[in-house]
Amino acid sequence: MNRFAIKIKRNIVSLSYFCKRETIERRRIYGFSNKGRTTGGLAACQSCGTDSFDGFAENMGRLLAENKFRVDMNPFGILYNPLSVSTALVEILKGKVYQEKDLFLYKECWHSPMHHGLFSASSPEKVLEKINTRLSQAHRSVHELDWLMLTFGTAYVYEQKETRQVVSNCHKLPESCFNRRILSVDEIVNEYTSLITSMVARNSHLKVLFTVSPIRHIRDGMHANQLSKSTLLLAIDRLQQLFPDHVFYFPSYEIVLDELRDYRYYADDMLHPSPLAVRYLWERFSEAFFSAETKQVITAIEDITKDLSHKPFHPESEAYQRFLGQIVLKIERLNGKYPYLDFQKETELCHIRLNP
Repeated sequence: MNRFAIKIKRNIVSLSYFCKRETIERRRIYGFSNKGRTTGGLAACQSCGTDSFDGFAENMGRLLAENKFRVDMNPFGILYNPLSVSTALVEILKGKVYQEKDLFLYKECWHSPMHHGLFSASSPEKVLEKINTRLSQAHRSVHELDWLMLTFGTAYVYEQKETRQVVSNCHKLPESCFNRRILSVDEIVNEYTSLITSMVARNSHLKVLFTVSPIRHIRDGMHANQLSKSTLLLAIDRLQQLFPDHVFYFPSYEIVLDELRDYRYYADDMLHPSPLAVRYLWERFSEAFFSAETKQVITAIEDITKDLSHKPFHPESEAYQRFLGQIVLKIERLNGKYPYLDFQKETELCHIRLNP
């Protein structure tokens, strides 16, 4: 596996989660994740009308954000299939503005077939405001990325019978409205060859990090799930060969399936990773991509977060006031060395507790 040190001054963005944050080196990483019901990114249907659960992309995005990476996660909501993710990226690059004609009304709620249900609302105006606000934010940042993080969840797609367009979310429309099929390796490779070529032409420093969601789609059946994951893995491998300087892969899928075989690494449904598994993946991710300096800064940030989570028996005591003062000093020292780290919330919380 290729190893890269993400230093302390870089911005990271993730397309499963549009992840825009200054990593300790000031590079941007965008993350779009598409997940087969679990990873995060633009929302796609693992099966018509199902809601998604927290997955690899959301968990990694959350941990990056908690550790002061500038992260813009999932500007379309959770996405599952590669075509929905690529379509979302193209719309972000072009700065698309959604109109009412892009929406549909179903069961007294307005929806976008390209967006997760979190964007749905009782009026088209509310939906368009949420969608276009997020798209505008993503468009302003996408051309400045250093890293684009994409998580694929499933190679199965749902096409609307009327339009023959691949949807990102079925929004519980009847399954009879869609044709379901599995993408081929060539389809995915051709789509992303064009997309990556276009993005690299605008930003020669861009690197794309792919992962495959370790969450199995049991509704497909175990064999169909393996075919789907294999298709994704083969497509990513081809893209690595085509773009050796720009495309990389993190084996979250293999780590969960081959290293984390104990029940304690799975949630109650025996499909989704448990918090312990997420922490293990984060550690492996850190080993592969973070420099020694970045790890030191993350440790310092975690110490501050742990201190702030402390609940005193006597918050008015002098001892606790001194404790809060020490936290403020830690923040000031870290900000003095890395001024781009955003500790505004933590600093305000300390001052509120110091001056109740």
